[in-house]
Formats: sequence, structure tokens, C-alpha cells
Amino acid sequence: MDMYGANVFNDYTMKRRLPPDTYTALRKTMQDGSKLDNSVAVVVAEAMKDWAIELGATHYTHWFQPMTGITAEKHESFFTPTADGRGSAKFSETALTQGEADASSFPSGGLRATFEARGYTAWDPTSYAFVRGNTLYIPTAFCSYSGEALDEKTPLLRSMQALNKEALRIMKLFGNDTKSVKPTVGAEQEYFLIDKAIFEKRKDLVYTGRTLFGAKPPKGQELDDQYFGAIKPRVRAYMKSLDEALWKIGVPVKTEHNETAPAQHELAPMFTTTNIATDHNQLIMEIMQSTAKEHGMICVLHEKPFGGINGSGKHNNWSLSTSEGTNLLDPGETPHENAQFLLFLLAVIKAVDEYQDLLRISTASAGNDHRLGAEEAPPAIISVFLGDELMAILDAIESDEPYARGGDAMMKIGVTVLPSFPKDTSDRNRTSPFAFTGNKFEFRMVGANMSIAKANIVLNTAVAESLRQFADTLEDEPDFNAALQALIKRTIREHKRIIFNGNGYDDAWTQEAKKRGLLNLPTTPDALPYMLHDKNVELFERHKVFTKNELCARLEIRLENYCSLLNIEAVTMYKLAKKDILSAAAAFTRELSETAAAKQKFLPEADCSYERDTILRLSELSAELHKKVSQLYSCLGFAEGKKDELTKAHYFKDAVLPKMEAMREIADELESMIARNHWPFPTYGDLLFSVR
Repeated sequence: MDMYGANVFNDYTMKRRLPPDTYTALRKTMQDGSKLDNSVAVVVAEAMKDWAIELGATHYTHWFQPMTGITAEKHESFFTPTADGRGSAKFSETALTQGEADASSFPSGGLRATFEARGYTAWDPTSYAFVRGNTLYIPTAFCSYSGEALDEKTPLLRSMQALNKEALRIMKLFGNDTKSVKPTVGAEQEYFLIDKAIFEKRKDLVYTGRTLFGAKPPKGQELDDQYFGAIKPRVRAYMKSLDEALWKIGVPVKTEHNETAPAQHELAPMFTTTNIATDHNQLIMEIMQSTAKEHGMICVLHEKPFGGINGSGKHNNWSLSTSEGTNLLDPGETPHENAQFLLFLLAVIKAVDEYQDLLRISTASAGNDHRLGAEEAPPAIISVFLGDELMAILDAIESDEPYARGGDAMMKIGVTVLPSFPKDTSDRNRTSPFAFTGNKFEFRMVGANMSIAKANIVLNTAVAESLRQFADTLEDEPDFNAALQALIKRTIREHKRIIFNGNGYDDAWTQEAKKRGLLNLPTTPDALPYMLHDKNVELFERHKVFTKNELCARLEIRLENYCSLLNIEAVTMYKLAKKDILSAAAAFTRELSETAAAKQKFLPEADCSYERDTILRLSELSAELHKKVSQLYSCLGFAEGKKDELTKAHYFKDAVLPKMEAMREIADELESMIARNHWPFPTYGDLLFSVR
């Protein structure tokens, strides 16, 4: 236990290192968001530097999350030369609180011209600094010279502030004087482990993160023997190293197990405040990958690295907690707690219904499009799962009917206690994108390699808007309980269409969802344009999370990224098919022809039907693949000529992807026919069963 947090400038360390008044001021900033006085920063910087140097740090970095999906860091030495030719370690309050990076070199979506290079990093004192290797990492936000958010953390912090503001209004109505309300998150992370030597022979995996070709192996996940199975020694050793690396920097990883597919695993941390959970998830992904290499493996985080078996996501478990530690999505046992719970529950349901497009956008990517709805992950249609019992309670409230387990009493808000509602009163629904699981909501659509910031920005802001409207309705009402009862009934009636407790994979649900007026946005180009719909722009501007310019920039970046990723995949596929697969087919055809000729010469009556039939099929498939390769090349030329990014994105979806799928079908049949010694790549069997 001494290992956990050993390299973190956490509360325990701050108490020991900082004067009492400095510690109190810093804690106030961390808990309440109050401004940090410069005199406090001076003391904190000096103490943090001394502590980091004792742990072997020689450098520091402002660690931030630009709109690349990964983190960024620029390392600066503590070293400063002295007049006598020696050196000393310096770390000022300015170095702690503010840094500068070249903003023009990061995605900006037009917010910054190329020649406008200034970007600033600003310390996020609510997320603990930590030491990795020889460097002190300082979590920061990243913005442009003129103040636009160029990262994921700035809007996330804004959304948390908006949610806190509106939630406190609701808490006040219930007579609760809590100091703050914060969203909390626990993000489960799925991943694959592949032997490094084998991985490097698959250039499609190296360049794109997923296999563009690959015939299904004889054994996949059909026997269900991987899930929760005994962890292989090599993987166990990797997990041990991963645990230790993460525990040292204060990431509270708790659960690890084999997932459904061969070579697939999962890691889950404990809940913490959302911005810290986001930092932690970025660290988990980075350290997963670096630790895997130390063990001779590659950690694959693509959402769908292998066709025909489950892909990888992460489950964003989201809840709301007060500064006193009360979970606002826990039903409680008194009428007061019940009513408060119901209002916050319905705020989330209303938010999901009204902003289902934004939630879908928050999980949209070229990789995740392959995963969603593939009978392993939620469908692209957003719905909320509550379970039968909680749904029956809401139905009873809406209709003024007695609840079956509640006897004859009507459920009057503020008077009647909800029936006993244990956390596990309903079974889990793996097909639901957004499921209530006792005291939290589990958003299951987020892709494995995505930052969880996007999803939580939308959740926080949309729920803040629901709470704002609720507070506007209830404040100054003379009969609070009656107004609350009416509001809850109305909200149930207006938003119950989003609640679905059935099988999300059933084709009938697609038709039912359409009748309910729910959106079905199966691909990224279908979803992204909704970002700039008036109601969405108004939402983010009202709560000061994004300006319209910031939203426009993010739309441009997302579209450009989608097109770039698919272009890389298509070019990779073109080259592998043209240079390797067609050559392998030709070589094997020649070998069979020579074998058949030799057999006929040696033994004229010999049966050469295998060689003849195989050569014929190989020739047909090779000719067809050659034609598809040429068509793909032409498509890429057409795509290059399209200047509008949305038009280009739709072209990649509608023209390029189908060509790629057709090529894969042919190539996978060729793989099943060509002799092993001629096939140029490791097979799925090699990849998925490479770690023993």
C-alpha cells in the first residue's frame, strides 16, 4: 500500500510539504474552484520542485490534451546556470501556473492561422501533479492567445462548472447547503495484447491500428472460454507491471480480467472526479502501451482491430456527488431523498432525450463506426435502460396509479417513500447505450481509444441544462411539493420515449425507435453535422462551455480526421493488395502450375483436379482483386479532389469503404486458398493466439 500515490503530489504529500495556510488555500481552490492567489502558487511551486527532485526528477512538463485524441508534453529542465559557473534548480510560480506551446502545430480547426503560433497552458490545480521517470508532470489546460479552447480539458472544466452551478440551485430548493456538486466517473478500458514480433509483420495494424485483411480462424470466441478465464502468465506479468506503474502515480485501478475475444482484456479503475478520471484514463492508455512493449507485446486500442470478433470500447460510468460524498443518483430511504433522487434521475433522462445527437457525436469516429451495433456493443440509436422496477415506479407516478409493491398508496412526491430499491433490483442490459445501474449511469458507446472528455462534456452540459430548467420552474413556487410532483409527472410524460428496456440488437427496435422519433445516426458523417444545430449551439453557449467558433473548429477537425484515417486505411490496403497479396497469389499459382505439369509429365493419368480447380479460382479471384485495386485507386483520386470536408467524408463512407470491403472479401478467400508459406502476413490465428 506504500506504493499507491508514492509519485503524486497528493493531499497526503501537500499536508506534509506545505505550510498550513498554503495547504488550506490550495484545498479551497481544489474543492470549490476559487481563484488561487499568486503568493500561494509561489510556495506550492517551491515545495513541488523539492519533492519532485527527491524522486529523481530533473525536468518538468505541462501535460495537456490537445484535439489530437492523445496527450502532449514539452519537457523543461529545472537547471539554471549560476554566476560562478555552476548550476541550481529553479521552478517559479509562473513556470508552475503557465506555459507556452506552439499552437499552430496542433489541430485548431481554423481557430488559429498557421502564422499565429502562441498557445498557453494553464495549471489545473484540481488534478494532482505527478512524477514519471525523470519528469514532473503538471496537468494543464491549453488555450489560444485569444482565449479559445484548443484542448479537451478546458471545455470539460467549463461543463463541470456549469453542472455545479445548476445542481446547487436544485440542492438549495431541497434545503441542502452542500458546497459543490461534481460529476464522477469510472471508465472501464478494453484492449488487445498481441506479440510484438508478430504485430510488426502486419503493416495494416502498424499503420492503421486494425487489420484490413484477415480470414476468420477456426477458433474465435465461439466457446466463450476467454471471458473471465484464467489469465495467462505472460499477461499476468504485464498486468502486474501495469498495476504498479499506475498505482505509483495515483491511478486507482481496481479490476482486471480477460474479455470476450481471444487476446482481449479489460482494466477498470475506481470512481473519481470527472476531470481527474479523464486524466487517469489518458494515463492508463499511454502506460498500457508503453508497458506492453517492455513485455514484448503491443497493446491495441483500436475499436475494431479484428473482423468477426468483438471490438473494444470503454464504459463511461457517470454519477453525481456532493462535496460531502452523497451520491445524488442513490435513491435514499426518506421522502426527501426520494424526491431529490427522482428529480436528478429525470434530469439525466431529459438530457439524453433532448441531446441524443450530441451524445452520439461524442462517440463518433471511423473506428467506432465498425463497432457500434455489431452485436457486441450498443446500437447507434441512443436509448436509456432503467429496468422494469424503476420504470414501473415512473409509470405509477405519471398515471397517479398505485405502484404494485407499494400497496394502495399513491406515490406523492415529498410524502410517500419509494419502495425499497436495492442497487441490483434489475438485470443489466448489455445492449443499452445508456443504462442506469443502481446509483450511476453507464454510457457504453465510447470507443476504446477515445478520450472520455467528449462524452462527459456533453453529459455534464446537457444535465446542467435540464437542472437549469427545473430550477427556473420550481424557484419561488409557494407549494414546492405540488410543483415538484407536477414537474416530475410532466418530465416523465415528455421524455419516456427515450426509455427502452428491451433488446437493442433486435431489428424491431430500429423500427420502434423510428416511430418514437429517436435518431439513428449509424456513421460519423451522419452524426457530425448535428453539432451545429441551433439547439446545440445555444446549449453550449448558454453554459459557456463552447462558443460557436469553437464548435465549428471541432466539427472541421473531426471531419478532417475521419477522412484522413480512411485515406490512410485505403492507401495501406491498396499497397498491401497490389504488392503482397496479388504477388502471393501469382507465386502460388505458378507453383501449382509447375506441380501439375510435373505430375502430368511423370504420370499422365494422374488426377490434377486440385491444381486445375485451384488455379482457376485463384486466377478468377486475382483478376477480380486486381480490378478492385484499380477501382479503389480511382476512388482515392476522386476523394482528393473534393474540397468540402463533409462531402469528402460522405464520399469515403459511400464510395471508398464499400470498395475496401469488397477487396477484403476477395483477399480473405485468397488467404484461405494460398499455401501458408506463400501468404505474406501472419494470420488471425497467429495474432490472436500469439501471447501464451
